[in-house]
This record gives sequence, C-alpha cells and structure tokens, in this order.
Amino acid sequence: MKKRNAILTLAAAALLAGLLALGSRYLGGYAMRILNLSAIYVVLALSLNLLNGFTGLFSLGSSGFMAVGAYVSALLTMSPEVKEMNFFLEPLAPALAGLRLPFIPALAAAGLCAALAGLVIALPVLRLRDDYLAIATLGFSEIIRVLITNAQSLTNGAQGLKNIPKSATTWTVWGTAALAVAFMALLTRSSYGRMLKAVRDDEVAAEAMGVNVFRVKVASFTISSFMAGVGGALLGHMITTIDPKMFTFMLTFNILLIVVLGGNGSITGSVIASIAVTVLMEAMRFLDGPLNLGLVKTEGLPGLRMVVFSAMLMAVVIFRQRGLMGDRELTWDALADSGLLPRRRKGGAA
Repeated sequence: MKKRNAILTLAAAALLAGLLALGSRYLGGYAMRILNLSAIYVVLALSLNLLNGFTGLFSLGSSGFMAVGAYVSALLTMSPEVKEMNFFLEPLAPALAGLRLPFIPALAAAGLCAALAGLVIALPVLRLRDDYLAIATLGFSEIIRVLITNAQSLTNGAQGLKNIPKSATTWTVWGTAALAVAFMALLTRSSYGRMLKAVRDDEVAAEAMGVNVFRVKVASFTISSFMAGVGGALLGHMITTIDPKMFTFMLTFNILLIVVLGGNGSITGSVIASIAVTVLMEAMRFLDGPLNLGLVKTEGLPGLRMVVFSAMLMAVVIFRQRGLMGDRELTWDALADSGLLPRRRKGGAA
C-alpha cells in the first residue's frame, strides 16, 4: 500500500510539473501571476491552519510575520545600488548596505527571522486563550507593522522597498507550496501531530497524558510563523515592491477566510480553497465595471465583486459550516475506498 501511494504521489508531482510547464509556455503573464499567487496563498493558509485547525489556537497575527519575512528577504537580495536608490531619505544601516545573498538562503533567513519573532511573541501571548489570544496576536501584528513604518534606516519606513528581485518564479512558488503540503502531511501524521490534535481537543486531558501543552503551543506558533515569513517573502519577490500598508489585518482576514472556507484541520481544504478563492476573486473582477444584463444596466459599481463573493461565502458557511472539506483529507486510500482508484488485491502486492 505504501509503495502504491508513493508511486501515485510521484506521478501526481510529475503531472503538476507538466501542467506548470505547459502553463508557463501557453498561458499569458497575467494568468500565471494568478496561479503563482494561489501557490503563495497555499503556504500562508497552511501556516494559519496549523494554528487554528490543528492546534486550536485562534491567532490573527499572520500579517506581521509575513511583513518580517518580506522585508528580511528583500533587504538580503537587493543590490547595493538598488538599496541606495530606495533609501534616499535616510541611509540604510551600514551592516546591510553592502550585504547581498542568493534568493534561497535569503528565503530561509526570512523564515527564521519570522520564526524568531513568533517565538518571542509566543512566550507571553500563549498563556492567553480564545478571544484574548486573538486580540493579543492582532495587537502584536500591528506593533510589528508600526515598527516597520518607523524604522526608516532599516525598512525605509512608509516609502517601502521597490525594485525587489523578481525571484518568485512559477517553479519557486509551486515548489515551496509542494514542500509545505508535504511537511504538513508528515507533521500531522506523526506522533507530534497527534499531540497537536490532543491539545486542540482537550488541553486538560492532553496534560494528564504527559503532554507539555505550553511547549507544544510555542512550537506550533513558531513553525507557523516560519511558514508565514516564507510566504511573505515569496509575495514580496513576486510583486517586487512592499510597504507597511500591505500587511494590515485585511491580509490576515483573507488568509483566515481561505482556512475557514476550506475547513479547519484539512490540508486538502486549504489547498483547494487557496486556488478557488484566488481565481474567483480575479474572475469576478468584471462585476466592478459597467454591466449590461438586458433589463439591468449599471455604469460601474466598485465593490460589487466583494458583495457577490461575500454572499457566496455566506452560503458556504451556512450550508457547510465546517468548510468544504471539514477536517477530512483527499488521500489515495480515500480515493480507493470511493472506487475512483483500484483497490489493493487480497494477497497481492501493494
């Protein structure tokens, strides 16, 4: 069975690579940009789902850790000439002015810096629960954004950073998304993943069984921060410009929307919802412009797209309160049980 699943996984990876190659060749730049943004949202949704869905921690601080990752990666990959051009009001700190790293080490450094920020915040904040935890993490996220806005010699303040290297290619973002999915699948199936779910379901019972609840929460928060930092770095390298206004609560809200729509505690749900929400938001952009529906004509209603999308979201939440997937996963075994894949023959090889 394990051998069959491994072969199917490799085949699916090869199919995805082939589709991405075809898309890069035949789809336009705009369509590929939307697909690449979907992959980044997969990483971000999984980072938040690790907290909300698998550990039971209601956190609203993702945008702050994304900002840390985006700025660290940008400052480490920009050339000295571009840095000098950006920091015209106040020179960049000398330690960073001449420093330049390749994209992959900078991406890892971005995740580690976000993880360190998450660890520092987790130690005092995770002693709170429920709504208090959400408010505290939201507050820390805003503190990070304000610090970035005022650290002129380090982040260029409200002006932000421009001409960031466009290193987030199709292969980079989808490769990172695939690694994030594989990591989450291995984590949730491990003994540590079972501890996360035990803490989510009943902290008192988990502690009675010998689980160090606080340590598990801190580790989950730190890992989630790392993934959010990586996602923020990819976003910055895709759009090639960042500023503090990008990393407001609305960005966290969008990610939370994806997690809720896909299903708390479902990796598959986060992946499907990330792609669906990103594509639908762009596909419905025509609603903001002039419409001619025969009996109804409009000159353009900015925001109508969000109204329609919100109505669709309300319908999903009302009729599918646990999201599209709930806490279920789309696995090879589940497909075999449903008859979409051949079952294993009794006495036969896997």
